[in-house]
Amino acid sequence: MLGKYSHLEILGGAIGLSAICVPLVAAQLISPQPATSKSLYVSYPPADYQTASDRIFLIGSAPSEGKVSVNNKPVPRSQKGHFASVFNLKVGKNTFEVDYKGQSKTIVVTRSAASKTDAPKDNFAPNSLEPQGDMARMPGELVCFGASAPTKAKVQVNVAGQDIKLQEQTNGVELPDNKAALIDRNQPQAMYGAGQYLGCAIASAAADLGNPTYKLEVGNPPTTVSQAAPGKVQILSPTNLDIAEVIVESGIVRTGAGSDFSRLTPLPKGTRASITARQTGNNNGKQTNWVRLDYGAWILAEQVKITTGATIPPKTIVKSVTSKERDGATDVTIPLQVPVPVTLEQGTNTLTLTLYNTTAQTDIIRFNDNPTVSRLDWKQTSPGVVQYVFNLKSKQQWGYKLRYQGSNLVLSLRHPPKLDKGNLSKPLAGTKILLDPGHGGKDSGALGPNGASEKDANLYAAKLLANELAMRGASVYLTREADKFIELSDRQTIIDNLEPTLALSVHHNSLPDGGNPDTKGFSTFWYHAQAQSLAMYLHNYVVKDTGRNAYGVFWDNLALARPSASPSVLLEWGFMSNPGEFELIANPQEQQKMAKSIADGITQWLQSASN
Repeated sequence: MLGKYSHLEILGGAIGLSAICVPLVAAQLISPQPATSKSLYVSYPPADYQTASDRIFLIGSAPSEGKVSVNNKPVPRSQKGHFASVFNLKVGKNTFEVDYKGQSKTIVVTRSAASKTDAPKDNFAPNSLEPQGDMARMPGELVCFGASAPTKAKVQVNVAGQDIKLQEQTNGVELPDNKAALIDRNQPQAMYGAGQYLGCAIASAAADLGNPTYKLEVGNPPTTVSQAAPGKVQILSPTNLDIAEVIVESGIVRTGAGSDFSRLTPLPKGTRASITARQTGNNNGKQTNWVRLDYGAWILAEQVKITTGATIPPKTIVKSVTSKERDGATDVTIPLQVPVPVTLEQGTNTLTLTLYNTTAQTDIIRFNDNPTVSRLDWKQTSPGVVQYVFNLKSKQQWGYKLRYQGSNLVLSLRHPPKLDKGNLSKPLAGTKILLDPGHGGKDSGALGPNGASEKDANLYAAKLLANELAMRGASVYLTREADKFIELSDRQTIIDNLEPTLALSVHHNSLPDGGNPDTKGFSTFWYHAQAQSLAMYLHNYVVKDTGRNAYGVFWDNLALARPSASPSVLLEWGFMSNPGEFELIANPQEQQKMAKSIADGITQWLQSASN
């Protein structure tokens, strides 16, 4: 008998709630799409595919009788006829002929060269002169220039009448993409071949330095080439800096000018800071403008309103601090003169809030006894930097929100859930649990060997888990209950508005190119420290309870692990790309075992962590 769970869905930007019970349909999960019972089907890679990896796996399915061959060599298959085999790739086109009983499919995989484009023999390489876009720095900062040119050449750059000699680099290394850690192939690789030139200089005063002009001398007799970089260089005036104000609800700030750099604590809407640098950088494959704020973080220029020619940088003093309990949370209010940048760090039994461009004049803090905080300490760690350390009553934290109300900084700290330990039949009564079935609609996610989509497997598994949790007394909410596309940002908003006890995103895994298709197992992913304990406990519990393989526990910058309002964990129930494990995923009885085990693990963890 199915339990009842609540349904949550975005309706015209608002959130609508209704109590419903939806029957589970096994065919949603196990029916192949679009393969038929007698056909050969290759689910990955597509027929014409490009990759930078040095190897690729072919995943597909055919009826179990007979053999499947790739380039006339048989490939191993599972009991139900699925296959996943890895093949090495040479640079350029690689053709794979997949055959089964007279049926044939041609897969062409083009491997791009890993090395940078070689420079012409007597000129600079195209698009190699730095900066490629306009940049600005402060006086006294290092400004670096680079170019690709023929080896053993003389390369220099002229900036505002000053010549800077560039040195040829011969021993640099490049780190692979972060995803390489998922396939144990994250070792450094040689980066600089012949012809990479770098040089740096320091400007001592504000100035518009214009476009750097590069000069190349190569050959005997020498050939001379001069070419200007496309970007201009500006040195900013420290007494006349522009001011940035965050105009989005949560400003995404990073360690560098580009989406490849790591995230820092998001800045609440209204935050103001001086701009100390500008640069063009990558934003998910597009070149966009970034600005650096005075405390060191970079933010997209489109996320801030810029006031030019300002002479007074945003700074504030801080005096008293107050706290107030409300239903389920404590609100800590810090009055400021202007909204300044902040960072927040969770530790064991502590939460540290750091305010920048701030000077303390604090004499009074009002903080009564409450369910979360035992004591609040503060200190001026350096000029312009004030830290508040919340000493907590428990190692487990239950979520936080950070916002500005005018110039008041408000930090909301969630209280532990109130479980009725005596209610043995409904041990999760009083909790709200949000389940997010990953992907949906136009986003199919990974594909199984027979073409079954991850989005359907996720929805099926989430409904199983929802009913298991509901039978234990939890109020359960789903971000979707049908094959519907929902933006990642909308899923995050749902969590932020609902403030559930826990938020779990349900997924099934697949590896990036270069992985081993034999890889399998259950895994959990967390981002904020408040979710690490839950991720570790669920991983270990489910692996031991079900006998499934362990893929591991990962800290990962995933959209559905990043919400801070609740401990948020992303679950990968198994690998769609592994033929044997896919057969478990496609088995309703096996998925029911997984749902029960995860629900039991959640129950035990909550009972322990909420003490």
